[in-house]
Amino acid sequence: MRRRILGGTGISVSEVALGTMMFGAMGNPDHDESIRMIHTALDAGVNFLDTADVYSGGESEEIVGKALKGRRDDVVLATKFFHPMGPDANDRGGSPRWIVRAVEASLRRLGTGCRTWRPRRGCR
Repeated sequence: MRRRILGGTGISVSEVALGTMMFGAMGNPDHDESIRMIHTALDAGVNFLDTADVYSGGESEEIVGKALKGRRDDVVLATKFFHPMGPDANDRGGSPRWIVRAVEASLRRLGTGCRTWRPRRGCR
């Protein structure tokens, strides 16, 4: 698998990323099959996974988290936020308050812990 440097980060990522939007209720509700797909991509050299909190209401992140158990350090993981995650007007958007809450919730669903999240002392 060919790789490239991600922007100015110095992080090497596969030229192909695996998008996980269709994992969970929005597409494939079979967690085991979705995990097999993720493992197949990782075994083929893909090290860049893309997900979002809104994909299947967070279920996609949970599936990705299960699939990465024991392999998390081999993967560059990207997730997104912005779209509504609840009925409250503050459960969405780009406010500093929502950014911190969205990142912390995604980290929990992904099961990654909070090794590097510190803005405003969030998660530790």
